[in-house]
Amino acid sequence: MADPTPSRPAARRPGLPTATCILVVMALLCVTGLVMVGSASPVISLQEYGSAWTILIRQSMWMGLGLIAMGAFSRIDYRKWRRFQPVFLVVTLGLLVVVLVPAFGVTVGGSARWIGFGQLQIQPSELMKLALAFFVADVLTRRVDRIGDSRATLAPVLIILGISSILVLLQPDMGTALVLCCIAFGTLFMGGVPIGPILKVVGVFLVLAVVVGLADPYRRDRILSFLNPGANRAGSGYQVWQSLIGLGSGHVFGLGLGGGRQKWGLLPNAHTDFIFSVIGEELGLVGAVIVLGLFFLLAWYGFRAAMRAPDRFGSLLAVAVTVWIVSQAVINIGAVIGVLPVTGIPLPFISFGGTSLVVTLSAVGILLNIASKERSTAPPARAVRQPTTTA
Repeated sequence: MADPTPSRPAARRPGLPTATCILVVMALLCVTGLVMVGSASPVISLQEYGSAWTILIRQSMWMGLGLIAMGAFSRIDYRKWRRFQPVFLVVTLGLLVVVLVPAFGVTVGGSARWIGFGQLQIQPSELMKLALAFFVADVLTRRVDRIGDSRATLAPVLIILGISSILVLLQPDMGTALVLCCIAFGTLFMGGVPIGPILKVVGVFLVLAVVVGLADPYRRDRILSFLNPGANRAGSGYQVWQSLIGLGSGHVFGLGLGGGRQKWGLLPNAHTDFIFSVIGEELGLVGAVIVLGLFFLLAWYGFRAAMRAPDRFGSLLAVAVTVWIVSQAVINIGAVIGVLPVTGIPLPFISFGGTSLVVTLSAVGILLNIASKERSTAPPARAVRQPTTTA
């Protein structure tokens, strides 16, 4: 079905284009990521690979591949991808099933999240974030005339969200499941779906999340340690406690780049999930605030791209990508500073990672393409969140 919102020609605005602003912020985050991975990884890299530079080299290679993908996606009209959305969704769901098969899934640290062999491995759950963003944006665009009908808009999104979340939780990967929920509910809200049904569903999902978290002993220990990390410093609260020690040691200006002590075997996953702690320790409060500011700017320009998108599909897709990146950053940083349970997801653009980095940069490429077509006036009210009433 064709998009009901007519497309209008792009027009120049005063000041820097939104696409340029997004590109600059993303570049600063990527440079920060390379520098901090290089600083946080020498010890573990030497232990595992016999060289202090192996992890940094791999991160550089993944980032180079991600930047190539970002450049390619930024040059292809985002509307062309819409026709492939159903195939992409089905294939991604299929990969989430395949990763659970012992003969195909690669298990690391008790989690079966990868498929492939050697260094050529992909993480299907990362692809699911992009597939869900396309799906929700497409559904809310095709059914804009029935936006108040929960069966037409909320139901199909919940079905796909439920299936994908269950498959991801079976890996297990609760952090990615939370990000998927943020993408879906954030886009539904901004797409104009009545807030009442959304809040009811969110409440149900929160209850289910607590039940799932408490049912598994490992997750239960993490939740309980989050409530009081100091109560079990040598057990389930060890990682968060060491993270807080690192953050506190940085004070205002930090110990200096490379001068951190927690990465010397005290803080697990210093170059991946807990790299923000290394930033706070070595660059201090100033460095941590700068990183937070960069993610805030990315959110600002991402939503600006959504407001200025030439059609409803582009607007909602920009919202989905922005919510995805920012919510993942919030969940990661929240765990590092001890205000959220540890879920094991990377900090976008900064943590060491392969599939996550490449897929996220590809999503930014799509966001850049949407932003490059911004128009001189805001889109119609129905392309973004508008007041609604519930029965």
